[in-house]
Amino acid sequence: MSIYGTGTTAFYAKSRVDMTALRKQAEKMQGQLSTGERLERASDDPVAAARLRTLSRADRLAEVDQSNTNRAAGDLGLADAALTSMANLVTRARDLAIQAGSETLNDTQRAAIGIEIEEIHTQLVALANARDTGGHALFGGATTGDAYEIDGTGYAAYLGTAASGEIDLGAGQTVIRSITGPAIFGIDVDGTPANLLNIVKGLSLALAGGAADTAQAARDALGRLTAGIDNIATNQTVLGARLVWLDFVAERQTDLGVMRAAEEADTGGVDIADTMIRLQEAMTVLEASQAGFTRLSGMSLFDHIG
Repeated sequence: MSIYGTGTTAFYAKSRVDMTALRKQAEKMQGQLSTGERLERASDDPVAAARLRTLSRADRLAEVDQSNTNRAAGDLGLADAALTSMANLVTRARDLAIQAGSETLNDTQRAAIGIEIEEIHTQLVALANARDTGGHALFGGATTGDAYEIDGTGYAAYLGTAASGEIDLGAGQTVIRSITGPAIFGIDVDGTPANLLNIVKGLSLALAGGAADTAQAARDALGRLTAGIDNIATNQTVLGARLVWLDFVAERQTDLGVMRAAEEADTGGVDIADTMIRLQEAMTVLEASQAGFTRLSGMSLFDHIG
């Protein structure tokens, strides 16, 4: 083979390799600009790829933690709303007890008040059986059914467990999802444990004629109802503290998510400005190479030796 032939073949081969490399380089940078990601495969940067996998796992775990935080906030919000309604109902029952304790009313009028207090008891039991965001008993601890049932005498009996479950918020943090019925309705009356639901029920029965002195029965219930209102307020304070804690946790989770996103962008993201400059440089070199190749490949042997 002639020297010219060998040189021509080498010239074409090298030109093809050079332009192919430039084209692949340009296509790679175009792909990076399109996806915003610097790494196409782990082999591009094994250390960065390993870190990105770690961050990706952290993102998935964070999604679970944030979901649990939202669920806990939802449950505690429902509990707080229910307690507000309970406090309003018991306050109304106390106002009615004050009316019924007046000697200016007769037994018929007190019996009418007793009917309204019985309705308050029914509403209180309904609130005590409220459901959480998962459809389970909100105030029943770990039970899935109703927290309370009405027994044969008309009084409410607790069916739940002694404690509410905890929700995992990640990073070793948990929050109690609610409070139990006994914590809400269990009060102390002169050193004797009592049940607020039963106090309301008993008052309704007393005013209906179940007590010899209905006016005195109403007056006797006043202190117990006041203690019940105070206990509900105490539990609302507990719920409020948990909700504040959840706000802090949610804010921290958001901050950590932003930090992870920034690290992911730094580790595997593409520098838009730098990549665009390098892409333009590669395209310029490629165009110049193609133009030069066209000119050189069109020259004859006489052009080379003339």
